[in-house]
Amino acid sequence: MKDAVRQVEDGVILELDISAGSKETAIKGYNPWRKRIEIRLSERAQKGKANAELMSFLSDLFKVHSRNVELISGSTNSKKSVKIIQAQAEDILKILTNENK
Repeated sequence: MKDAVRQVEDGVILELDISAGSKETAIKGYNPWRKRIEIRLSERAQKGKANAELMSFLSDLFKVHSRNVELISGSTNSKKSVKIIQAQAEDILKILTNENK
């Protein structure tokens, strides 16, 4: 999972693989071939609803304000890059590994 979490100057970038329209919103696991964290969202990928749910889910998961969660790339793609502003990679990894148990 470490490959999908990268520390940058102003925060942490997460490489994600999103499945929209699932039964529940949750972290599914880690894909070692794609080097991405897999997340399922209950919202369908229509009119930005899934992206909004993703931002809200990550904000709650990492206990940061929603304005500190920024979609960097992949707004219309299942492969997304998200930045958690003012976060530390080791803290993010701890939360992700606990969530994935």
